Amino acid sequence: MTDLSEIPNIIAFIRNAWPVSDSSLRRLADLIVRKDFPRRGIIVGANTQCGRAYFIEDGMTRSYWLVDGEEFTTSFSTEGSIVFSMDEVYYGLPSEEYVEAVDPVKAYSIDIPRLMEMIGTDLGLCNWWRKIHQDEYRRIHRSHKERLTLPARERYIEFSKQFPEVCRRARLGDIASYLGITQATLSRIRAQR
Repeated sequence: MTDLSEIPNIIAFIRNAWPVSDSSLRRLADLIVRKDFPRRGIIVGANTQCGRAYFIEDGMTRSYWLVDGEEFTTSFSTEGSIVFSMDEVYYGLPSEEYVEAVDPVKAYSIDIPRLMEMIGTDLGLCNWWRKIHQDEYRRIHRSHKERLTLPARERYIEFSKQFPEVCRRARLGDIASYLGITQATLSRIRAQR
């Protein structure tokens, strides 16, 4: 059982997306369990089913695919966010990507079936879930458009506006991978700013 005072970043993230009630947040807090991950610790592994979703109270994560030994960064998540395997949640399949801690992460985990049950029975949490997915779809759509239409420098400028915290905290190579450019190119772009 987690006290709401222990998870201010998670509550702020949830309520920033949708005005979820105190009673709904208390029910959620009753189901989450603290789990800490060291820097570079794997939170979700590819080709596995962990059965859990993780709310990030402190720290930052990076999601990536491993293709022929090369890592391709797909997203970053910071304080308050929730991370999980979409393949597992929606299709009951093993994850296709990894989620790792960029720096030490204090997370609160919840069993996926329990989370889905709450979302299915609590209108506030259902609307929050819909809203965060809607926002994530827009982020992915925008990122795809920028990769196809913008030169590398403009892609980085847009990324830094949208994710200033990630620019301060993530490794240069991980940001370059997300943007679809080389680390050397990103170093030159950052040196020009």
